[in-house]
Amino acid sequence: MNRSTLRRLPALRKTAAGVAVAVSMLSSAAAHAASNTAGTYDRLLSFDASSFTTINVTIDGQSVPVRWYKEVCYVAKPTQMKPDQRDLRGPVTISNTGCGYQSMNIFVPESAANNRQTAIYFAVNNGGWWASYIKASVTEGANYNSATSNIGAALKAGYVYIDVATRSRGIVAADDSYPGKAPAPVVDAKAAIRYLRLNDALMPGSAERIVVNGTSGGGALSSIIGASGNSRDYLPYLDEAGAAGIVSNRGAVRSTLRDDVLAINAYCPITDLANADLAYEWLYTVLNTRATVGRNPNPSGSAEMAAAFPAYQKSLHLRTKDSTGKTASLSAGNMLDTIKDEVAKSAVRYMQAGGIIPALGESFTITSGPTTRTYPNDWIQVDNARKKVVSLDMERYLAFVASQATLKAAPAFDQTGLTITGATGESNLFGTKYQAYSNFTAYGWDRNDIKGDGIGYDDTGMSFVNLLKQQDTVVDEQAALINPMRYIGSNADTAPYWYVRHGTRDRDTSFVISINLSRALQADKRVKDVNYALAWNQPHAGNFDVPEAMAWIAGVLKAADRGK
Repeated sequence: MNRSTLRRLPALRKTAAGVAVAVSMLSSAAAHAASNTAGTYDRLLSFDASSFTTINVTIDGQSVPVRWYKEVCYVAKPTQMKPDQRDLRGPVTISNTGCGYQSMNIFVPESAANNRQTAIYFAVNNGGWWASYIKASVTEGANYNSATSNIGAALKAGYVYIDVATRSRGIVAADDSYPGKAPAPVVDAKAAIRYLRLNDALMPGSAERIVVNGTSGGGALSSIIGASGNSRDYLPYLDEAGAAGIVSNRGAVRSTLRDDVLAINAYCPITDLANADLAYEWLYTVLNTRATVGRNPNPSGSAEMAAAFPAYQKSLHLRTKDSTGKTASLSAGNMLDTIKDEVAKSAVRYMQAGGIIPALGESFTITSGPTTRTYPNDWIQVDNARKKVVSLDMERYLAFVASQATLKAAPAFDQTGLTITGATGESNLFGTKYQAYSNFTAYGWDRNDIKGDGIGYDDTGMSFVNLLKQQDTVVDEQAALINPMRYIGSNADTAPYWYVRHGTRDRDTSFVISINLSRALQADKRVKDVNYALAWNQPHAGNFDVPEAMAWIAGVLKAADRGK
């Protein structure tokens, strides 16, 4: 696509451009009071409490009957899909082409069938920001250990467990368009929450007690759901999907329902995508980690992105406490010390829980799937008896992290269209529904070198800076609409309770990202609890701490009941 083709995009991108304009008009006021007016699509979204199948599972040796409300479509205008799709693991064929990416499987333990106050455990499943086709985590005859399975633990606690499907990157509609572009996954999750609120009086569980759980891209989706509650920015998109509680009249869109939630349980959130490349390259070049582990295929690009990080970090105006309790601005200058403090606290918590950390000079034994490997401990010295960290070498620690799994190419997230990366990142989450992908950062756009893809300076003659000046540009708004940092501390109704974990061996995104998220939440006076930690010796994974997380959820529910 050449420059003249790009100029014609408004005709093709009428919906996307119209939404972008509506968002800019509506984003000044996020909070609103629900009214008694019925939404345009509400009559099409009634829950049938009698439409369930009873299945039986075993939890901790006890038989538990569970009601299964199968594939409940939560929008009135679902996107019709092709049967052949792709997900995180490769090609898949789907059977529910009508609403398979916009429905829920709802599981209710029989003991909670008449309980209108129990919590709703709302599980989003879009790893890597990929679209999440409807799945059933609870199946006939399944056997769960509530100490290791969040599913079993949620059902045992008497919570309603919901698997939520959402559109996102990688999917193709029946009309050959790409309907999963941002903010589609956020819009769909909000539409599902609105369905629950619309039908709250008919359903088991309380829509006022929703706890959102997700890992990786799901952790990111959980975070933006929690941060952006009731923001009007999403109303035009919700109207387009046919969500509950939306009234559209002569181009004006308003809401009669809320989509805020009570609590977030997020693991390794791959979020702040527009700036994640800067944070990644800074972290893994500031102490020469890429060079040390021999994974530096684009040294000039890494250096350029890393150099842009300090200014971005400064622009956030975040604050943090050091190991002595002194508060200071969180900057590139003290970020490594902040990470170091978090890793040290993680080690202490592990030792206090009875764990033993290998002595300096000994080895860590790490099992991943069928493979077990040993890695020398050359970076942390502890006193296991006294539960103390004696020393921690950040240069060697980051090299240890980078030795567990190969570092991503540079850039790490906006990769598509750059032959130097030899990979594809989250670029297909962006662009219009008529584009397979679009670069969404200055580095990615300006260095796209795939001729004929219609993206980048090479095909359009426009730099990223000039692209953002175009009225029909959507990538900047898309990036903002999936970024919780935009909404925390704003007039959105951010969830009051947060539990965020990021493994100390996780190289999939920079530790900077989750630390920034936690500090932004801590600064929001309306957020009541931020339970943030780096999880000792955990890789890019989630739900590895079921007893701790479920105890936190139980505590949150009690605190909410007390109004605290």
